[in-house]
Amino acid sequence: MAFIYEEPSHTFSEYLLIPGYSGVDCVPANVSLKTPLVKFRKGEEPAISMNIPMTSAVMQAVSDDNMAVSLAKEGGVSFIFVSQSIESQAAMVARAKAYKAGFVVSDSNLSPEDTLKDVLEMTERTGHSTIAVTHDGKPNGKLLGIVTRRDYRVTRMTGEEKVSSFMTPLEKLITAPVGTTLKEANDIIWDHKINALPLVEKDGSLSCFVFRKDYDSHKENPLELLDGHKKYVVGAGVNTRDYEQRIPALIEAGADVLCIDSSEGYSEWQRRTLQWVRKTYGDSVKIGAGNVVDGEGFRFLAEAGADFIKVGIGGGSICITREQKGIGRGQATAVIEVARERDKYFEETGIYIPICSDGGIVHDYHMTLALAMGADFLMLGRYFARFDESPSNKVSIGGSFMKEYWGEGSARARNWQRYDMGGAAKLSFEEGVDSYVPYAGAMHDNVALTLSKVRSTMCNVGVLNIPDLQQNAKITLVSATSIVEGGAHDVILKENAVAGKK
Repeated sequence: MAFIYEEPSHTFSEYLLIPGYSGVDCVPANVSLKTPLVKFRKGEEPAISMNIPMTSAVMQAVSDDNMAVSLAKEGGVSFIFVSQSIESQAAMVARAKAYKAGFVVSDSNLSPEDTLKDVLEMTERTGHSTIAVTHDGKPNGKLLGIVTRRDYRVTRMTGEEKVSSFMTPLEKLITAPVGTTLKEANDIIWDHKINALPLVEKDGSLSCFVFRKDYDSHKENPLELLDGHKKYVVGAGVNTRDYEQRIPALIEAGADVLCIDSSEGYSEWQRRTLQWVRKTYGDSVKIGAGNVVDGEGFRFLAEAGADFIKVGIGGGSICITREQKGIGRGQATAVIEVARERDKYFEETGIYIPICSDGGIVHDYHMTLALAMGADFLMLGRYFARFDESPSNKVSIGGSFMKEYWGEGSARARNWQRYDMGGAAKLSFEEGVDSYVPYAGAMHDNVALTLSKVRSTMCNVGVLNIPDLQQNAKITLVSATSIVEGGAHDVILKENAVAGKK
């Protein structure tokens, strides 16, 4: 008969951390969340570390070039989604690597023949009120003018007016040539009391903008993650089908780290992909693999050459792999077992391979638990899908704003490569759903709040960094009754009491 585990597998919600001694130095401001992204030998430093233990999932609804830049500003890494053409993904990587803090390539562009209705639709879609007017409506077309909210009044216009009739024309704009430094650009902005400064090529084409609101952005992001050339660190997903063509294109575009995107990593297909990378690039290309849920899976990918290993099957909020196939494991149990095997492998070989907990995060405190259980960092989908910086649409549902969020195994994404078992090149059945998540606004404020909770909890435990958390945390299983006890109970919440009177 099949091998049957005696103990049930558990989720993060079934555990709590036990407080430890907190000394006078154990305050959130002193907590470091720096963590390795790729493997390293004992006594050496990893080639890439992150300043926060957060990566964004390899998903269409989560990780594009905008997310890559935004998350790198916070100190983490985004893995740009792979379920697109090689050329499109490489272009996203190149745009993210070419991004210069403070210099913003316009994502809101129209031609002079477009109408006010087009302006309003674009502003609604992007959330940006400054729109560049170029001769062809493209980001790098010849600049003809700019439209902002000061240029039109919806109540006095029909919506059919052409942009050319109400835009601020080029001759009335303050511009600067390409090559202007960020300091010089900011001086121009302040001297002329303007909100946006276009930088223009010699032939008149638009290069980028410098915005007044971004003046202090570098001060707001002290943990930003940069490579040796002061560019943002960018990740990209790959699959086990076209890796021989996709990986060279991504490396050429500047990707710093890759990740095999698959629902199940204990496979010959992943071993072949990793072996090809090592044969072709040696250790110069960093690539993670997964997903696995036990020690055997970890050992397999470690010996195949993975730089980090993802843990988790079926625990994502939009994943229905467990429902469809009966495959998976409770995320907490999976992380604990794989972390034990990781530590055992480190003792045997002197090579430390970071593990990434992928899925199962419902509440912010689950992140701290995952780290305490042995995860070096987290991969998050739903969490990041809620923010302005994700590529999905913001829509109004029942009077509340939502963001669209769909799984890579859904009919919408049809990312069959992620579920590839070596058969026909198609998605035979769904392993993900198409859904909405509550809109949460800007990433920066939300990530800051989440990480303040993590740092505060670590101080309660009595530790100041992730390795110490993994070494010294005490964790307890909780009963169903104690889970109820942990929330508000035996009281009438004010909002419920007020609602009951209506």
